[in-house]
Amino acid sequence: MTTQSVRPPAQADPEIPSRADSPAAPEVPRWRRKLRPYLLSVPAVLIVIGILYPFVIGAYYSVLNYAAVNPNPVFIGLRNFVSVLGDVEFWSSVRVTATFAVVATVVETLVGVGIALLLNRSSLIGRIFEKVLILPLMIAPVIAGVIWKLMFNPQFGVLNHVLGLGSTFDWLSSHNAMWSVILVDLWIFTPFVAILVLAGIRSLPKEPFEASAVDGASWFYMFRKLMLPMLWPYILVAVIFRFMDNLKVFDAVYVLTAGGPGIATRTLQIGAFEDSIINLDYSRGSTYMFLLWVIVFITARLLVSVLGKAQRRAAGAES
Repeated sequence: MTTQSVRPPAQADPEIPSRADSPAAPEVPRWRRKLRPYLLSVPAVLIVIGILYPFVIGAYYSVLNYAAVNPNPVFIGLRNFVSVLGDVEFWSSVRVTATFAVVATVVETLVGVGIALLLNRSSLIGRIFEKVLILPLMIAPVIAGVIWKLMFNPQFGVLNHVLGLGSTFDWLSSHNAMWSVILVDLWIFTPFVAILVLAGIRSLPKEPFEASAVDGASWFYMFRKLMLPMLWPYILVAVIFRFMDNLKVFDAVYVLTAGGPGIATRTLQIGAFEDSIINLDYSRGSTYMFLLWVIVFITARLLVSVLGKAQRRAAGAES
């Protein structure tokens, strides 16, 4: 037979006021309770209005004939879209933008993943290079474009002197300009991909790799079967960021070539800038930007769908 001790009732501390003795909180008026959710949502509504207002104005201008020579615009429907879509320079800009975005994104991703794998191996040189890697990201693309334009100069540029190309090789000629601006973009933004993928590698669980190492698996086998499936979401995030950014490229390309020679590096952003700011045809420039938005929107939807599938596949690989 067990005995059960009876705990005496707790004695209230006379110095601590009980809840019954504390004064009741004043009741919040009903109108204030109803108004509070609307007040809390005001900042978000203002941000959404700030984002949507320029977009709506641009879409509105694209259906007018608004230009500096025509200060009293009227509604002309889809004539600007018909004019732009029938222009050879527009499709040249689409080709240039697509080429730049695809080549720059693919090379930045491959080189960035390679650098991340090298830096993941702890060594003194790796730790030093890891600190230096972020430096190009701290330079504005306009400043980077000015620096590289001086380096590309055939007469006194350092690249021709170091590579022994003489003064005849022109990095910004019609044949080389596209690859030169891609090279500058690689220099600026490959560290972004490397840092993002390196963070993903270091967040992976160590147990599957340790178990595979005990079983005698090679490094390439572990990379292909373990690391790469779990790393796909990080790589695809880097691809989405870089591809969206490369579709909108403007500053470094304009500083280096201003869209030339001719229209060799005239991207959609540069085409919109020339029509809106240089030619003062605001409706045509807005039409360029609206079409670019359609391209970016469709591409973003496709890439986000691929990212979702990769994340689900990676979750299955981890379980």
